[in-house]
Amino acid sequence: MRAERLTEFGSLFSLAGRTALITGASGGIGAAAARVLAAAGARVILVARSLDRLEDAAATLRATGTDALALRADLGADDGISALVAALAAAGEAPDILVNNAGMIDRASFAEVAPSRWEQVLGLNLTAPMFLSQALAPAMRARGWGRIVNVGSILALQGKKNAHSYTASKHAVAGLTRSMAAELGQHGICVNALCPGYIRTEINTVLQQDPEYGAMIAARVPLGRWGETGDLAGPLLFLCSPAASYLNGHMLVVDGGMTAVH
Repeated sequence: MRAERLTEFGSLFSLAGRTALITGASGGIGAAAARVLAAAGARVILVARSLDRLEDAAATLRATGTDALALRADLGADDGISALVAALAAAGEAPDILVNNAGMIDRASFAEVAPSRWEQVLGLNLTAPMFLSQALAPAMRARGWGRIVNVGSILALQGKKNAHSYTASKHAVAGLTRSMAAELGQHGICVNALCPGYIRTEINTVLQQDPEYGAMIAARVPLGRWGETGDLAGPLLFLCSPAASYLNGHMLVVDGGMTAVH
């Protein structure tokens, strides 16, 4: 009986037979997402601008027996989405799971935010998730099952100086997540957002190197430390799995408790 219960519990988080596409998968949160979804049994499609790094990440996964495909795409370019969709069609791929993780940040002060940079940040952080989801949703709808996870941030919930376009884009991602959930849920597609706190990745290297910022993290995060990409593994797997079959339009905050107390 105990073995049967464990098997039943494990099936809640199994992605066997599913295909997951992860953007921004050449490093950081995206590469970690690919690893955990692959470990749960999914076939993974890694997407990013750097093909060399993508191929390295895919090769590492293949060495563990995972079926992994690397596709180069610049989702911030005018033709980035259409080019990726064409590549998927040519490969005969129609993912069940989409993790919209690719993103960027501009740390300019309010007075120094440039229109071109503003558009660049919103294009990758907001416009790309919208239209990639739009392109991949029909196949999910046809199956009656799908998972879309938009990677947000605690800056989808609060503000921060010197991160204006990033904060605006992540607030918009929260709204987009809810509106997509409202419309796609009837087709069996659950749309949620993963909102990390301060996770050690390349995007915030400059902050990790600042002793004062490190002290602030230690003081303001109840767990007293930076997050690691591994801290997102369980929450992300949950959002992509059968276990989240009635979770839709939710912002899952994984920040060590930072926004709970500030």
